[in-house]
Amino acid sequence: MIPHLLSIRELSQGDVLDILGRASKLKREGAQCTALAGKVVVKLFYEPSTRTSCSFEVAAAGLGAHVLNWNIASSSSVKGETLLDTARNLAAMGVFAFVIRHPNAGAPALVAKHIGCAVVNAGDGRHEHPSQALLDAFTLLEKWGDMRGRRVLIVGDVLHSRVARSNLYCLQLLGAKVRFCGPPTLVPKAFEAFGAEVCFDLDEALKEVDAVMVLRLQKERQQEALIPSAQEYQRRWGMDLRRMSQLKEGTFLMHPGPVNRGLELASEVMEGPFNLILEQVANGVVVRQAILESLQ
Repeated sequence: MIPHLLSIRELSQGDVLDILGRASKLKREGAQCTALAGKVVVKLFYEPSTRTSCSFEVAAAGLGAHVLNWNIASSSSVKGETLLDTARNLAAMGVFAFVIRHPNAGAPALVAKHIGCAVVNAGDGRHEHPSQALLDAFTLLEKWGDMRGRRVLIVGDVLHSRVARSNLYCLQLLGAKVRFCGPPTLVPKAFEAFGAEVCFDLDEALKEVDAVMVLRLQKERQQEALIPSAQEYQRRWGMDLRRMSQLKEGTFLMHPGPVNRGLELASEVMEGPFNLILEQVANGVVVRQAILESLQ
């Protein structure tokens, strides 16, 4: 049991395996619809979301919880109310857990520090996205059974990616080796200090990997021109059929979504036989159910 889910780095290997084990049981046996009966789960999303938002809603409802979908546009936030004041007021109504997405790193941790409810980080700035890393690990473990000795390549906008950070910590915790690849402006060499291999030539990086996780180019977080052009990015770091043909047999392709078709991934690649993207989405529900069940 855990009090919050704020960061993969705060979890032990045992914590991760417990959550993934719960998810496996839920997928095998089905959710216990009374696990969160009578409890309220509030989604506080200060940024747009499709997969994470809907996945947590389906997960909580499947466990019997009442889900409160807080809407920033119709809330007192437009009148200047702070995140912390919003959370405190909602917590006073008897909330079990908050699921928070926020553009500022550390925002969910701030709420967790000042209220008595459980808090789940659904993505905070460039910091982390722990539930995405857990569902990605779950998806790969279903295929491999064991992460030890596996090599996972993460391609693209690592600099702005909370998904890349959480996956680095989670995959390493489970015994995999992680390689980052992308433009030098978007893949800082500093990540080598955290145990990742860093390279900039995608054709070289694709050699001897067991899975390729492609990241979205986050144009909304870029305050300056960090790539020459979309066409150049696609040519040098996009996954197309030619690059897919270079992979060894059985190498899986992943993406946390949303996908910029024709930029990070060619449309033909998204229909390929080793594409796990929709499996990631489906597994997101049971993994997030397991996370909510794990909260004290």
